[in-house]
Amino acid sequence: MPVINAERCEGAGPCLDVCPTDVFEMRKPTEAEKQALSMKARIKVWVHGGKQAFVIRAQDCRGCGLCVTACPEKAITLARYSPSS
Repeated sequence: MPVINAERCEGAGPCLDVCPTDVFEMRKPTEAEKQALSMKARIKVWVHGGKQAFVIRAQDCRGCGLCVTACPEKAITLARYSPSS
């Protein structure tokens, strides 16, 4: 399953474009999610339109790695899927 490093994600969106199973969504972070970011990351999110990618259907991930390759910020890694994740 993909794991997104929110500190690096700039919301460019190529992960959404290449994912064959629509694992991601692009949305604005909640206030709690924003507060968990460093000041640098919060500014980056704001500068790049206020949105970030989020994994919403991890169970559908095939582990193809297309999102990892497509991400210009290198914000995505793959991890084993665990239903409790």
